[in-house]
Amino acid sequence: MSQPHPQTSALVMAARRPGVTDPLCAMGDVSHKCMLHIHGQIMLERVIAALLDSGCVARVYVSIDDAAVLRDGERLRDWLAAGTVQAVAAEGNLADSVLAAARQIPDAGWPLLITTGDNALHTAELIRDFVQQGCDAAGDAALGLTRECDVTPEIPDSNLNWHWLRDGGFSSCNLYLLHSRKALSGVSIFRSGGQFGKKHWRILKAFGLLPFVLYKFKLTSTDRLIRRIGRNLGLRMHAVFLPYAYGPIDVDNPKSFALSERLLAARERPSANQT
Repeated sequence: MSQPHPQTSALVMAARRPGVTDPLCAMGDVSHKCMLHIHGQIMLERVIAALLDSGCVARVYVSIDDAAVLRDGERLRDWLAAGTVQAVAAEGNLADSVLAAARQIPDAGWPLLITTGDNALHTAELIRDFVQQGCDAAGDAALGLTRECDVTPEIPDSNLNWHWLRDGGFSSCNLYLLHSRKALSGVSIFRSGGQFGKKHWRILKAFGLLPFVLYKFKLTSTDRLIRRIGRNLGLRMHAVFLPYAYGPIDVDNPKSFALSERLLAARERPSANQT
C-alpha cells in the first residue's frame, strides 16, 4: 500500500513588478504576465493545476496586486468559488509579499510551498518529488534545483543562467519549502528582488561575504553552499536536486515564452498511436 503524500499549502507569487513594463504583457494584451495564454491555457492556471494535481497541496494562495484579474480565467473562477484558491494582497517586494501572505495561512496549513506564477512547465510529478524529498529531510527550509548536466543534453537552447560550483552548474526551479514559520526569517534575502543568477552582487548583499567568496571562486559544492547560507540565516537549509530538464525554465521574456510553448506542444502532442 502506497504512503500518502505530504500535505502542504502553496503560495504562488503572481504580482507585477512595480514600475516595470513587461514585453510579455504587451505581447499578450494582459495586465499580468501570469495571465498570458501559453499553448492554449492561462499560465497561472497551468501552475495551479500542477500544484493541485500533485496530491500534495490542499490549498493555493495567490499573491497578487490586483485580485480582480483572477476572475478572467474560468478555472481560476471555479477554484476561487470552491475556496481551493485564495487571493492575498501583494506588498512592494517579494519578501514582504511572502510575509503578508504567511500571516493569512493558518498553522494547520504548514509546511508552505512557495513558487512563481510563470513556471508554465512544472508538472504534478515534479511538485510531488520536491515536496516528498523536502519533507523527508530534516531542517527548516528546502529549495529545488536542477543540475546543468540534466538540462543541456535535453534542452541545449535553454538559455538559463547557471550557478557554477565545484560539483558543476545548477539553476533554481523557483521552488521553496518552508517547514515552519521559523523559516520566514530567511525570506529577507529576496528583499532586493532575487534573480541572483543575473545579478551576482545581490549574493554578496543577501548572503554575506563568505558565501559570496565561496560562490565566486567555486570553492565549495552546491549543497555545502546552501547549508552555509542557511547557517548565516540561522536556519537549517538544504537543496533538493530535481532531475527534470524543464524544472528551472520559467517564462521570463519572449524567448523563454517561445521555448516553453514549444516544449508544452511536444509534451501535450497526442501519441502517434492514439486514434
